[in-house]
Amino acid sequence: MKMKSALYLSLVLVGLQVQALHIPNRSGEQEDQDTPHSPAEGENLAYLKIAPSNADFAFRFYKQVTEEEGNKNVFFSPLSLSTAFAMLSLGARAHTLSQLHTCLAFNLTELEEREIHHSFQRLLQLLNDPHREVQLSMGNALFINNELKLRQKFLEDVTTFYDSEAISSDFQNSEKAVNEINNYIKTKTHGKFVDFLQNLSPDALMILINYVYFKGYWEQPFKSFHTRDDDFFVDAKNSVKVKMMRQSKVHNIHRDEKLSCWVVEIPYKGDVAALFVLPDEGIMKQVEDALLKDTVSNWSQSLEERPIELYLPKFSISGSYDVKSMFIKMGVTDVFSNNADLSGVAEGDRFMVSKAIHKAEVDVNENGTEAAAVTMIELVRLSEPFPLPHVIKFNRPFLMMIVDKTTYSILFMGKIVNPTLKEG
Repeated sequence: MKMKSALYLSLVLVGLQVQALHIPNRSGEQEDQDTPHSPAEGENLAYLKIAPSNADFAFRFYKQVTEEEGNKNVFFSPLSLSTAFAMLSLGARAHTLSQLHTCLAFNLTELEEREIHHSFQRLLQLLNDPHREVQLSMGNALFINNELKLRQKFLEDVTTFYDSEAISSDFQNSEKAVNEINNYIKTKTHGKFVDFLQNLSPDALMILINYVYFKGYWEQPFKSFHTRDDDFFVDAKNSVKVKMMRQSKVHNIHRDEKLSCWVVEIPYKGDVAALFVLPDEGIMKQVEDALLKDTVSNWSQSLEERPIELYLPKFSISGSYDVKSMFIKMGVTDVFSNNADLSGVAEGDRFMVSKAIHKAEVDVNENGTEAAAVTMIELVRLSEPFPLPHVIKFNRPFLMMIVDKTTYSILFMGKIVNPTLKEG
């Protein structure tokens, strides 16, 4: 049966934990409030405290992106953005700091500032665990103009909480500095990003980098001989040819009657799964408007095993975003202006953020998924029950989430309107 278009939204969430992917409350406690935890357990659960804030920011930023991008492919990493700007906030003061906290959904009445950074510290440790079956890495770096003297407290904090590298560079030799930064990014993202940075501003003093890289293999790969050319309906009037994968397996699925969409979970090897969401035709906006952490948690907790015939397109898409313009619309203005107070970063000079760029890519095929993202911040001086289907066919725009069942962190998020278009 021909399926008409809705709109395809791809979210990649690394994090909603094993127990039905339940996102915890802001205190980091599980539903069993009476269960005692040892100090060691409390240390290990520190990352849970920041999960609700990161989820809130992720969906707010997604809605800002889709508002600007319209009916285009979207793909980005909210966790990369949260981490980069949380790290920058270590040097922010006064109103500049409060604006960053508000944008990132940090509520200091429920979570002290130091707890925020301690939560990111534990989160980074878990994401970078070398014993995981998936390939997942996340890290940070500061490229510092050799004439800039960072405050010792700022340097200690970014190193302690964010395991950041601090690399001295000669920004006067701009071409060499750009090459150093690009080579670092290329290496950390396994070649996914080449020539990420085109140039430095003449008065650049520091470049803050965050990167995320993910590569996971399906527990049950799609057989390549089942992949066929098929139609993907971009909208009610237009279709494109795609490579459509197919498999008949038992999967965890859920029908959301309220939002009129299907949810299908496909596990990777290791404690990670992809969550695909197929809205009924014409109601993608309804699903997008309902994108909240509670919605995703409810989907995850409602999954049930059912045999289905699944059709899913192969795709490779990317996104590139001017984060500065989007953050300004989200209420972060001071840090990008002469009002910026980043006095905690370095001695003497006053700074502002001149650029904030984010790029992300994802590839989905028969074997699994590979995704990467980079955030770059440049600092300069101031101058009734629905019947279960036999077939669920993703041949119209849909949602996707990659869920790491260990951490509660949203790693990637996006929207795909046309899976044949590499660029957004």
